[in-house]
Amino acid sequence: MASQIPKNFRTVIVAASVGNVIEWYDFYIFGSLAAVLSVKFFEKSHPVAALLSTIALFTAGFLIRPLGAFLFGWLGDRVGRKYTFLITLTGMGVGTGCIGLIPTYESIGLTAAFLLFALRMIQGLCLGGEYGGAITYVAEHVSDERRGYYTGWLQTSPTLGIVVSLAVIIGCRTYFGNDAFNAWAWRVPFLISFLLVAIAIYIRLQLQETPIFQEIKAKGQMTKNPWKEAFLSANIKFVLIASIVVIGEGVVWYSGQFWALYYLQQVSKVDPLTTAYIVGAALLLASPTLIFFGWLSDLIGRKPVILGGFLLAAVTYYPLYSWLGTVTKPGAINYPVAIFIIFILVSYVGMVYGPIGAFLAEYFPGRIRYTSVSVPYHIGNGWGGGLVPFITSAAFQATGSLGSALIYPIAVPAVCFVLGLFLMPETRKHSIWQEGMMPARK
Repeated sequence: MASQIPKNFRTVIVAASVGNVIEWYDFYIFGSLAAVLSVKFFEKSHPVAALLSTIALFTAGFLIRPLGAFLFGWLGDRVGRKYTFLITLTGMGVGTGCIGLIPTYESIGLTAAFLLFALRMIQGLCLGGEYGGAITYVAEHVSDERRGYYTGWLQTSPTLGIVVSLAVIIGCRTYFGNDAFNAWAWRVPFLISFLLVAIAIYIRLQLQETPIFQEIKAKGQMTKNPWKEAFLSANIKFVLIASIVVIGEGVVWYSGQFWALYYLQQVSKVDPLTTAYIVGAALLLASPTLIFFGWLSDLIGRKPVILGGFLLAAVTYYPLYSWLGTVTKPGAINYPVAIFIIFILVSYVGMVYGPIGAFLAEYFPGRIRYTSVSVPYHIGNGWGGGLVPFITSAAFQATGSLGSALIYPIAVPAVCFVLGLFLMPETRKHSIWQEGMMPARK
């Protein structure tokens, strides 16, 4: 089947990535504006409680993601990759855009928080079906020898989604001014989602179904029940091992990219605009590491690169965040060093996240790939990683101690490193083009 690799696979990667950037833009606009949303949708007299309520709402969007993975994974393995991730993209965009339309706590009281919660659930559900679709779609278009490299390009899309969200927020704050932004213009980044998702839907409508799915369908080898085959069979063992690996990856991802944003705003008390510049610059500079480490995993294997990222994160988070605190004191910010530190944090993300898409796609058979990739990914990222902002922020608010805040981000990668040494297989030489429907596993 290797000879059937399509000539347009670069277009496929770009199309999948553009949609993914916009989906993650949608998701992270919410997190980036947590401080503003907390005073708009919750009672103002307890600002810390309001902020933690907003972060909890942000976290709830992660916790529901495995349910979206179950629903859309089933659809992706039964109906097809293309149409399923068109549905997830549309739901995501509509859920985000409507946040820009709902009245605030001041206008309708507690109903505002319930509406926000409902839209957040739609976001989380749809995102649960997005990544499995995108990674499966790309993996089923590219050669076995370069899968890490090409899926590494797709892995840059969440990071770029954050960059786009920060750029839009910087643009709106600068254009409207802080007072107007806090009063009403905070809605603009959400409303822009309607336009972005229309562009993404147009791009994805140009795509065809993947050749591997078409062959599975043509040979009558499609699964009748993806859930049963993925979770009520020997495959459950592989789902659990993949979940352990992805939990470690998810915690490193959010600790390196997202908690850096919270840390600057809530711990160092850097203003939101300056925070956006520092984090945005570091993310842009570090994005190529996702491609580099995906490429490196094609040469030396997925396992050493991913586990190396876990180990480095566990060992160096405390000194790096301590250093970040010393160079971001209000009125005395060392911009190059602050950007460099966050660059290092995001490079760890490159190590664990760059190769993970190739690993997951190679680890599971084509007939249940969408489901089997989606569920561990969203358990790991949704539950393991998604808890990082809430746990770290709550621990810091309760204790005022950086060490306490970092217990979770350090302990989880350390445990996953040890378990991964014994449980994680090397998948680099598994061919999904010649797999006979069930790849050999070591």
